[in-house]
Amino acid sequence: MNAPKPASPPVLKLEDVSRHRAGRPAVSHLNLSLEAGQVLGLLGINGAGKSTTLAMIAGALVPDSGAVRLQGKDFLEYPELARQALGWLPESAPTWPELTLREHLEAHGRLRGLKGDNLKQARDAVVARLELKELERRLAGVLSQGQRQRLGLACALLHRPALLVLDEPANALDPVQVVALRNLLRELAAGGTAVILSTHQLGEVTAVCDRVAILHEGTLRYDAPLHADGHAALEKTFFDIAMAGRTQAA
Repeated sequence: MNAPKPASPPVLKLEDVSRHRAGRPAVSHLNLSLEAGQVLGLLGINGAGKSTTLAMIAGALVPDSGAVRLQGKDFLEYPELARQALGWLPESAPTWPELTLREHLEAHGRLRGLKGDNLKQARDAVVARLELKELERRLAGVLSQGQRQRLGLACALLHRPALLVLDEPANALDPVQVVALRNLLRELAAGGTAVILSTHQLGEVTAVCDRVAILHEGTLRYDAPLHADGHAALEKTFFDIAMAGRTQAA
């Protein structure tokens, strides 16, 4: 009789994570996990701790306490996991104005350990998937904000990460591009990629996410599956949490 295979660890697990910024607690005792193929919507008003949380997940900030685990390994002990398993698009996509779109992808690919035919195939695949061919030889400095956002997404996806972390990815995208982004996220999830989508737009969450987490004043106030008809319920939950905090402050 064959022994059952051990269950795979979550793609991401935050264990009692805390972080102070500017002398105040930005995130407090956060516990959160994400499985392969899940799309998590991370919500919260300004100052709720979303950007700090994403920066810790991406390795740009180190927690004051607690652990960030990627594929079961502690991020602090295995920082190379960021290069292998993680794709991150900050709210404002970082670009080098003097490099072309193609040069960006090649530089990011080399940083991820891709080279030769593997790099070329990965570059060509992401250019085709995000419909960037006509922009491939343009300098980033002359791209529109929406085009730079798509370039940042291409860089985050180039190495086919197990975890994709997106902070307001629909910024500056037109309505057609927003729909294309939604379709892309659904495809990635169907292929097993775990996605965190942080946004202020509840409609974006209800369109693509299967789970919602709400942060308020650095603590996790809500974490539950999202139902197909749950926009109104999510809106009420979000505003109840946000307004309760303001009422207590008053």
